[in-house]
Amino acid sequence: MEYTQLGRTGLKVSRLVLGTMNFGPQTDEADSHAIMDAALDAGINFFDTANVYGWGENKGRTESIIGTWFAKGERRDKVVLATKMYGNMGTEGEPWPNHDKLSALNIRRAVDASLKRLQTDYIDVYQFHHIDRATGFEEIWQAIDVLVQQGKILYVGSSNFPGYKIAQANEIAARRNGTIGLVSEQCIYNLFERRAEMEVIPAAQDYGLGVIPWSPLHGGLLGGVIKKEVAGGRRSSGRAAEVLNDPAVRAKIQAYEDLLDKHGLEPGEAALAWLLTRPGVTGPIVGPRTAEQLESALRASELELSEELLAGLDEIFPGPGPSPEAFAW
Repeated sequence: MEYTQLGRTGLKVSRLVLGTMNFGPQTDEADSHAIMDAALDAGINFFDTANVYGWGENKGRTESIIGTWFAKGERRDKVVLATKMYGNMGTEGEPWPNHDKLSALNIRRAVDASLKRLQTDYIDVYQFHHIDRATGFEEIWQAIDVLVQQGKILYVGSSNFPGYKIAQANEIAARRNGTIGLVSEQCIYNLFERRAEMEVIPAAQDYGLGVIPWSPLHGGLLGGVIKKEVAGGRRSSGRAAEVLNDPAVRAKIQAYEDLLDKHGLEPGEAALAWLLTRPGVTGPIVGPRTAEQLESALRASELELSEELLAGLDEIFPGPGPSPEAFAW
């Protein structure tokens, strides 16, 4: 496994990030523990979760599964643990006031609840799952300063932030006693969805944030979905099903699968390997439901894509280009 610095920090993280969103809803506790064991054995040291994972009445379940794994011993100090907060942690209905978003009160409440579920006394990278338009960064950073001083969190990251919010957050952090500000950004980024290249990734690079792409296969769309349909009659679902209804998109995905078949590569593995070639990317989040899916992701980390193949992928999935040229000229 290769490692890299997380943005401008001294923190070394693996080039693949273990996503845990399926732990609980789709993968039971025993199998989740086995996947985490296998990931650690393979050198993956960067684990990502969120307080809302588990979903619905089971919100927090995923963090609890990670917590019972940590409780087995000799694991916590090997893992760079990242979790997220923002959403309503209630199990039904509208949130009670101050039980969601990024107020200082909810940040304090959310981190303490996550620490309890995770069975740890600190979080390495504490991430904001979404922007909060009602709360200023002066308040947010004041709350974070207290948590850092208490030793409950070490670094702060963002998720789903536009470029201007990354800039705003870090400019305000710099003015407040030169605090480090955001060190990472999680954004949707893959061959099919490249809009992050316009402003989010350039902002992250300028401010020294590591970029952590989520949905690297775009909900399975880039994982050989047409090939699987033909081979086993398996229908796509979720994000993949929605976009495949468009004949133009289906033709594009067919061209993508044909290109990779020509090069003897599995689509999902090639899509992950492509992300590892992209400027600014720390590592994509892989969210295996099974041990076999983890093994596939590990193979992807060892692939070297030829210049010919990279050019072919760009032809099928052209990026938007940088801002402002992408929309101005």
